[in-house]
Amino acid sequence: MEIVKIVAFIFIALFIVLLFKDKRVDIAIQISIVAGILIFLFLIGKISIVLQTLQQLANKANIDYSYLTIIFKILGIAYLASFCSEICQDAGESTLASKVEFAGKILILILAIPILMSVMDSIIKII
Repeated sequence: MEIVKIVAFIFIALFIVLLFKDKRVDIAIQISIVAGILIFLFLIGKISIVLQTLQQLANKANIDYSYLTIIFKILGIAYLASFCSEICQDAGESTLASKVEFAGKILILILAIPILMSVMDSIIKII
């Protein structure tokens, strides 16, 4: 069970972060960032399986691959913006965290325009 490994790793990282937090905040933040990156690297294999499954489903449903690519990019932006925002908040920079979240939302909106236009075209054809 991968979740047990992840939880055990995070508890160890949390213990180390708490040891350094009072004396060396900079090291505590770096340990937290490294722990997050290591978990992401651990899960890349799982993410690729999900992406392959979604590609197969899109092929079966005859969905244009460009829309699927856009959805993958949107998911990537959402996860990266959230990860970066949480790191900023851990470092005590809530203002930067909100700016990252805002930028992520704008980029997602820009990427979603072709999908929105396709939906609007479908609605117009139905009417």
